[in-house]
Amino acid sequence: MAKLRVGIIGLGNMGSSHARNFTAGLIPEAELTAVCDIEPIRREWAKENLASTVEIFDNAEDFFAKAPVDAVVVATPHYFHPVYVQEAFKHGKHALTEKPAGVYTKAVREMNAAADEAAKKGLVFGIMFNQRTNPVYQKARELIASGELGEIKRSVWIITNWYRSQSYYNSGGWRATWAGEGGGVLLNQDPHQLDLWQWISGMPTKVHAFMQFGKGRDIEVENDVTAYVEYENGATGLFVTSTHEAPGTNRLEISGDRGRLIIENGKLTFDRLRIPESEFNALSANSDKNFGHPECWHCEIPTQPAPNGHVEVMKNWVSAILHGTELLAPGQEGIRGLTISNAMHLSAWTGETIDTANMDEDLFYELLQKRIKESTFVKKNVKLNKNASI
Repeated sequence: MAKLRVGIIGLGNMGSSHARNFTAGLIPEAELTAVCDIEPIRREWAKENLASTVEIFDNAEDFFAKAPVDAVVVATPHYFHPVYVQEAFKHGKHALTEKPAGVYTKAVREMNAAADEAAKKGLVFGIMFNQRTNPVYQKARELIASGELGEIKRSVWIITNWYRSQSYYNSGGWRATWAGEGGGVLLNQDPHQLDLWQWISGMPTKVHAFMQFGKGRDIEVENDVTAYVEYENGATGLFVTSTHEAPGTNRLEISGDRGRLIIENGKLTFDRLRIPESEFNALSANSDKNFGHPECWHCEIPTQPAPNGHVEVMKNWVSAILHGTELLAPGQEGIRGLTISNAMHLSAWTGETIDTANMDEDLFYELLQKRIKESTFVKKNVKLNKNASI
């Protein structure tokens, strides 16, 4: 069978990384046949590092119209993800987008509608949620879905190990600006965690968030967030994130009726109650032991080492195109984590608690545009290089 011909638009850190993976033969059923970037320095990198058979384009219009590709990987700045995914569909190409799915749900909803129509023509849409390949998150999701943890009571994720110095923010003129990126830590670093959070614990129904913008950094977007959420069953949750703390923490803790799951330092532990807490509490009503506690077993859950998630998602997407394999990360699911992110922003901007099922997408877009229009922020000391991080 002939290999799938893949093109990449956007050759920043992630785009160039994907290009290297194709060049190294890590996605055996596909080959890189074209790339596109508007920056001359990145096209020069492509010329120096990719096979001479890879066609190089300097604009999106020519790329989509002329590139010899069957499928497109979108690795551009965030605002262009929905734009170029839909452009790929218009030209009959399969698509995979980098995270996040977009900056605001209104645009992503339009992209998803286009993806649904494209699917009727056999086109496949994926998103680079590479953390879904990590066995610790897969096992946690499995334990919850199977009922092993019981009904969820609380879900807390502290993810403050996204340390980014000022030099990082200076590596691209679009970075950490409302006009160029549309947000900060929630849009750049946390799409993976927000996706995993809802993938494992479910979608929250209400969100109330507090943010600080440019804390300790010369940027205009959020880099410190604390958000409280509620779930349909009455469970609560907390999401804490930043890019300025050192050392940082990455700890996911989910409490249920049958115990507690903890993911930290690449390990999954399960503090399992011998009987459910609700059952223990009911039995205690007839007991004189006022300070009793359910018996708890500390279990270290064995999991396999995490694979190269980017490669695994890419291989899965290619296999879905060629063989009909089920997608691990369907592109349409990108709207879920983005909904949480948008709700956090909207809550911080308005001071209101946001209902995620009825979030005012028009108001979010209006307030985002206001920030773009009224911004007086000027980027200083921008230092673009061949591998400026996406």
